[in-house]
Amino acid sequence: MAKTLQLISKEKLIATFKEIESRGWIEVPKKRKLNDGSVGNLLEDLLGIPENNLPIPNAAEWELKAQRAETSSLVTLCHQEPSPRAVSLVSEMLLPNYGWPHSLAGKKYPIGEMSFRATLNSTTFTDRGFKVNVNRKDERVEIIFDSSKCDERHSEWLNSVKNKVGLGPLKILPYWGFNDLYTKVGTKLINCFFVQAESKRENGKVYFHYNNVLMLKSVDKTKFIDSIENGKIYIDFDARSGHNHGTKFRIKSKDIPLLYAEAIRVV
Repeated sequence: MAKTLQLISKEKLIATFKEIESRGWIEVPKKRKLNDGSVGNLLEDLLGIPENNLPIPNAAEWELKAQRAETSSLVTLCHQEPSPRAVSLVSEMLLPNYGWPHSLAGKKYPIGEMSFRATLNSTTFTDRGFKVNVNRKDERVEIIFDSSKCDERHSEWLNSVKNKVGLGPLKILPYWGFNDLYTKVGTKLINCFFVQAESKRENGKVYFHYNNVLMLKSVDKTKFIDSIENGKIYIDFDARSGHNHGTKFRIKSKDIPLLYAEAIRVV
């Protein structure tokens, strides 16, 4: 028998959120696996929807995002390689000149396998001297390198960099234009209901209490760039000799509301 698609108004959805909150602690069924998606999966069951794209009529696309209130995990906003992309800066410059031996070299990977895996933000240098820089004048987000910020435990690595390319600034700065980034993220982060749930475990059972719901509208370009400059958004590099897993812009789940033009608490 064909499944009938049920539409739901925002007003009805908000009323349902309030009803779910009033139920207090809700036990997670044993059939549900306990993982990062558990909060969202159970919420979808409670709402009676098949996936996180909410069937709201006569409105722009809406999405459901749910998480544990106590989590500090990072959420990927988008994948975007740095410019100039034609040069393949990660695999052709950062990895061969600034990479280090992979921890699984000679085991899972060949003996000479190199790694450039790092999480950067704009407020602190990594222990190898890399940092994000927001260049307001040229309207771009850049990666910079300062060898003086390298921790002494990486002295052998730093010496290898010196022998390859010297210890000055990066000769070509990897960067992302403000407009390019905003376009990429703005098309991915559509309007959403952002739901948080407290969790507890009692007598071998897990319970969620869905007690915080925000209605988020329209990613704001200024807030997005500000979040990069304030260190709320991280840039993840994950490359090795055999494969570049891609460069990601990520943010802590709790900070997602900072990116939107409007955040309305409904529960």
